[in-house]
Amino acid sequence: MKQQVNAVTHVSNVMNMVYEFPRVPSDIDRAVAYSWLRCANEHRIRPDKPIDPAVLERAQLRERQQRMEDLVAIARTEMDSLYEQISGSGYALLLTDTEGVILSERVDPTLREDFHNAGLMTGANWSEAYEGTNGIGTCITERRPITIHLNDHFMSRHINLSCSASPIRDPSGDMIAVLDASCLSNIDSKASRMHSGALVNLSARLIEKCLFLRRNREHRVLRFHSRPEFVNLLHDGALAVGHDGRIVAADEMAVMLLAAESRAQLVGTAVWELFDISERELAESLRTGTRQTILPIRDVAHGRRYYGTLQGAQHEPLRTRRAPTEVVTVNARQSTESRHYTLAELSGSDPTMLRNLRCAQRIANSTVSVLIHGPTGSGKEVFARAVHNASERAQNNFVAINCAAIPESLIESELFGYKPGAFTGARRDGMRGRIQQSSGGTLFLDEIGDMPLQLQTRLLRVLEEREVTPLGSELSVQVDLRLISASHRNLREMIAEGKFREDLYYRLNGITMELPALSARADIDEMIRRVLAEETLDGRPVGIEMSAFELLMQHRWPGNLRELRNVIRTALAIAEGGVIRVVDLPQEVRTPMAAPIAHATFASVASPKQASSATDASTIGTGNPLLAAERAALLRAIETNRWNMTNTAQQLGMSRNTLYRKLKQHGISATALRSDGLSHF
Repeated sequence: MKQQVNAVTHVSNVMNMVYEFPRVPSDIDRAVAYSWLRCANEHRIRPDKPIDPAVLERAQLRERQQRMEDLVAIARTEMDSLYEQISGSGYALLLTDTEGVILSERVDPTLREDFHNAGLMTGANWSEAYEGTNGIGTCITERRPITIHLNDHFMSRHINLSCSASPIRDPSGDMIAVLDASCLSNIDSKASRMHSGALVNLSARLIEKCLFLRRNREHRVLRFHSRPEFVNLLHDGALAVGHDGRIVAADEMAVMLLAAESRAQLVGTAVWELFDISERELAESLRTGTRQTILPIRDVAHGRRYYGTLQGAQHEPLRTRRAPTEVVTVNARQSTESRHYTLAELSGSDPTMLRNLRCAQRIANSTVSVLIHGPTGSGKEVFARAVHNASERAQNNFVAINCAAIPESLIESELFGYKPGAFTGARRDGMRGRIQQSSGGTLFLDEIGDMPLQLQTRLLRVLEEREVTPLGSELSVQVDLRLISASHRNLREMIAEGKFREDLYYRLNGITMELPALSARADIDEMIRRVLAEETLDGRPVGIEMSAFELLMQHRWPGNLRELRNVIRTALAIAEGGVIRVVDLPQEVRTPMAAPIAHATFASVASPKQASSATDASTIGTGNPLLAAERAALLRAIETNRWNMTNTAQQLGMSRNTLYRKLKQHGISATALRSDGLSHF
């Protein structure tokens, strides 16, 4: 690991390398060395004399954002998703144009000022000409994913920054933006940034795929892959097909899968010249509009086997007359990111939630422990915060911690805190734990069933004695504790299995509240309207076609409110004219459910090798469409959660052991999937 140096030494190292080039020290990456040369010789800047930050005026920034409005909308949705995965790790997510101007940011509000002081703010220019070697500027020049870590930076003022950036390309292959994750004061090694760099790459590819589909909405799109389970997912190839059957656009994965030299080689080629699809078959598919079944197709030139589906155009040409459509209009309301719900708002008109409301109102000002049980994504934390806001403790902290999201090695220090020097890597001034931070307010422990047994013992002692002892300390601190916990697991079953302490369960279970699944709520129409109102763009009223609204009503929503919010947020990002139509909804919402956990209609096509395991390949194939749908749903959930098996299991409402058992049953290797998924970046 390269040692971090002070600013004076860094300036000396940079200038020595510039003067002695082409001899480059072995610990300096060649791309970094070339960047330093550009900064010194082309841009005429010095590492010890930073120039004033270049920040656009509001009107100039708005003009740039409007020019890339569709990209910014799509990118913000993906940035929100990525931010949820890395929140609490100190990263800021930044979207820039190809001149290095930051168009959008996603950052922890408590760290926003620190990042802005470092120059990382919307409107700032982070090209190499202004800020020297850095993740954004060097990615723009290199036109490839890159990590610029600590001493890799040219400017001495940036040597505490660590940045991973990836280019975003439009459907023609031109770089149009950069996605970056930056962290302040990161002392880890550059190699340790590989994971965050891979996540940024993955998000950039997701943005590209969405942008390709968005900009080719008026064309049919052929989605294909050599493995049927990857069709309609990130790593399939996508070809936009004109009404004459010729390719008008191809994404990067299509070029790779077909081993073409470039996009230009594919554009203009008839689909039947690439694949063994007859012109008549294609014409029939174009006439009927869509083809949901994934069919085996063969590459004409090389005889390679693929699986593909031809999706209908999302908007017909102007010559096609459309019947008048009933549209539901929803007025904007304050977004969920800037408002806190009241109990009455959360209860709606659902009988179960109304019972919860009455109960919560009665115990709001007591110190009775509350246990919230409900499926993943049903709004347990939001409900807990509403209970806090309804109490006399509302002016004090509401401290939430997800027991499943924090590594077992860190959760003890997060909960109980530690004194200075308690362990290697501890903060010099120590840290107050979440329990102590919540004193006088409310502590919310989400996914309490995932708390390690030894920590359950310590938590029980805290609840009994109302005091906490930080790690490395002999002194206890009194705490005024109000505890709300939540889980989607059956804690009684975990007690029977020896995985959860029975005495702790009775301490937590003062009052139990059941949150129903979204699909089971009697007021699901109200919930859809509310989320629509909260997710509107720029405060403008939006509309939704009644047919699209009915599909939302009929969907089973395994991800509950979280899934509903993501679906609506994405639909609004791609909808034209402020009206959500059926074609703006994802395939799994437009397609009727086929199995309890399966939400996408997938082909009953799987090679025996891929499908073989405890279940016979023929059973997974055409003989048993339910198992085929289950297999597809498993794969979709794995990709959605970026190969995180804990999150995948939570989304599907099963234990990790059950998930692995099902993967084995369907012949799916999680290790192989992860390797295949990251191999493209």
